[in-house]
Amino acid sequence: MKLLDKYILKKFLSTFVFVVIIILAIVTVIDYTEKNDDFMEHNLTFLQILPYYGAFIPWIGNLITPITIFIAAVFVTSKLAGHTEIVAMLASGMSFRRLLVPYMMGAGLVAISSFYLNAYVIPDANKTRIAFESAYIKKPFYFTDRDIHLKIAPETYAYMESYNNQRDVGYRFTLELIEDRKLIEKLSARRIEWDSAKSSWTVKDWTLRKFDGLEEEFSEGKEMDTVLNITPKDFGNTYGLQETLTLTELNDYINLLKERGADNVKVYLIERYIRFMAPFAAIILTFIGVIVSSKKKRGGTGFQIALGFVIAFVFIIFFILSKAIAENSTMNPLLAVWLPNITFSIVGLILYKFVPR
Repeated sequence: MKLLDKYILKKFLSTFVFVVIIILAIVTVIDYTEKNDDFMEHNLTFLQILPYYGAFIPWIGNLITPITIFIAAVFVTSKLAGHTEIVAMLASGMSFRRLLVPYMMGAGLVAISSFYLNAYVIPDANKTRIAFESAYIKKPFYFTDRDIHLKIAPETYAYMESYNNQRDVGYRFTLELIEDRKLIEKLSARRIEWDSAKSSWTVKDWTLRKFDGLEEEFSEGKEMDTVLNITPKDFGNTYGLQETLTLTELNDYINLLKERGADNVKVYLIERYIRFMAPFAAIILTFIGVIVSSKKKRGGTGFQIALGFVIAFVFIIFFILSKAIAENSTMNPLLAVWLPNITFSIVGLILYKFVPR
């Protein structure tokens, strides 16, 4: 690594850290102001609130990494351009591609760190944040789904007409065993209750039918304990659950939901795609940031920094829209999530054709 590379890399990373600190301070103050009424309503002390922001700050810091590194790239490059340092570098025979090297090194380092944190570290911190928000910020959760179908084993299917998550009771319950497309057993019950002491389910007012060809065996009873591959957690509050899972846990949970034929698997797929998309966004935006701020402007560095904020704002809006499209449309969620990266990559390559040589 040449001395010039070290010079640019040091300025780039130090500016990135500075931008992160400034934006985190602003966002934290705004968040506290918005939630202060909730804190006062629950009479929360400073020591009770502190763990929440201990988890909130790294989460939001990592979330805005593509934006903060873009702003840092614009700020550093515009300063270099304003002092005619870039002109001197290019005049000495350095290519613009070579100028990009320290920026890409810094962006790559930040991207790898961001991916690791988002995949394996921040999810644990998010458990504290999500639990706090569920307890003090969000409204109480009530499970309201109707006609619940679950595949709890390769050939076993469960059904409930409704479920009360406050009492852990399901109504109009059936359990079917199907082999080779033939119904082998069917358990029906007026309701099913969770026994927390035994960690098992109890079916009430049940009937059991077993089929063997044309023959049928029938039995019934008032109560019967049974063990199923479902727990009350499967009907609990899933607010932010995808953000509390490490990448390994997220992949396992996606596979479980697919096996059960769950309808909400897309939420977790989108979360997985975003975790891979965000680090690349940091690299792409760094590339664009250097390009748009490499020329000395009459308006000075202020104009270039303002332009950087505009581009960052456009990226945020684009990302929000693409995520909404992924969640609510029939478009492939992988393609929808990656639309901002694809679009900005094309824009970056077009801009690259017009950079000073």
